[in-house]
Amino acid sequence: MKDKKIGFIGLGRMGANMARRLKDCGYTISGLYDISEEVKNALANELGATACPKLADVTACSDIVFTVVTNNAAMESIFFGEDNLFKNAEGTLFINCATLSPEIHRKLESEAAKVGADSLEACMASSIPQARNGELYLMIGGDEATFNKIKPMLDDMSKDLSFVGEAGKAAEVKALVNMVMNINTAALAEGLGLGQALGLDLEKLCQVFSQTGAASRVLETDAEDMLNRDHECYFSSEHAAKDSGIALELATKLGLNLPLAAATLAQYERMVELGLGEYDKSGVAELTFPGRKGVS
Repeated sequence: MKDKKIGFIGLGRMGANMARRLKDCGYTISGLYDISEEVKNALANELGATACPKLADVTACSDIVFTVVTNNAAMESIFFGEDNLFKNAEGTLFINCATLSPEIHRKLESEAAKVGADSLEACMASSIPQARNGELYLMIGGDEATFNKIKPMLDDMSKDLSFVGEAGKAAEVKALVNMVMNINTAALAEGLGLGQALGLDLEKLCQVFSQTGAASRVLETDAEDMLNRDHECYFSSEHAAKDSGIALELATKLGLNLPLAAATLAQYERMVELGLGEYDKSGVAELTFPGRKGVS
């Protein structure tokens, strides 16, 4: 696999560190594209790659192209805009890593086949340090034979991965992962907020949580940041709102009512309305804690 040329679209918190990881593992990072010229040029200089002026240029110089963009609209733009990745894409494999609707992954697989290309989902769990260190958890959707061909490269990026099914299925799983995570985050924030109002020692409360049914992965990763009001952004509340919205849309189509997910979505949407969309998701605590940072 290390003879393949690898391109990246979207050089934010995750994309840039995934590119660094593959470079460290001996892969050739060929072409880079980002809406920020400064970000693109800096990473190209760092990795010895080409800062491509057009999306189609990344396809032209790459065998495999990773896309790590914000939402469905961004995916529509990079694949179906006037300048797009599908131009002269025969033989190219696109690996799409953002949390998006299942429908767009199915559309990309279908449209890729029309131009002689392939498309896989590689939905990511974990965050920036894991992307940099090759310790992501990946959920893969699409053609299983295509996945098996490039699995050694994905293994270099991850501590574990799961092939979950046809195109769209990884997006469904990832939406549920983030929905449950977001609910847990909001629940922890409310529990700590109530504990503070009761005058409890919050560090001791977290210790008790950890030994009871209140324990969670979110307790391990976010409680300290909530207590310290440290919201350095690893996963923004704006993205949390988007991802919970994807899950609720799936539920609505199936006629299901998910009141906890809906309430949590409302919390994150409130964060965005208040201009706190770029807070880390744990910043939802600021809606709950007495003495919060000017939020009402």
